[in-house]
Amino acid sequence: MSGQDPALLRRLLRAKDRMDAASHEDWPVERLASVSGVSEAHFARSFKDAFGVPPHRYLLTRRIERAKALLRDTDQPIIDIMMETGWQSLGTFGRVFRDITGESPTELRAREQASAHALAHVPHCFVSAAHRPNLKSAVSEKRRQEAADKKDPDSN
Repeated sequence: MSGQDPALLRRLLRAKDRMDAASHEDWPVERLASVSGVSEAHFARSFKDAFGVPPHRYLLTRRIERAKALLRDTDQPIIDIMMETGWQSLGTFGRVFRDITGESPTELRAREQASAHALAHVPHCFVSAAHRPNLKSAVSEKRRQEAADKKDPDSN
């Protein structure tokens, strides 16, 4: 990501932010490219270079993340969750969900509900911390390593 033009990265982030805000909507490459102000081919190539996944796979992942939260936190029927998160087919939703998470929506809901009962006696702050992405180590450790490399370039 660091090798790309900062102006292009800002444009790509604009499209990524739009997908994040409305992941239930259709986001064909044509629409994303127009949001970014670049050609379709350049957008698709640059997005994958910047974020490590093609735009469509990123969108699918965001939809599944939202579906997981709804399965965990609500009692909505799975078909309603499927529709709310932008899927048109229950079969496709189930297949992609299993591909990404390793379990069906029904299995995930049952496991999450069972673990929620087990966690009822654990303070909420601990549960929240356990579910939080490990961004601190990714950022701070990287900065510490870069600082150490600058101080002692022969240690590598």
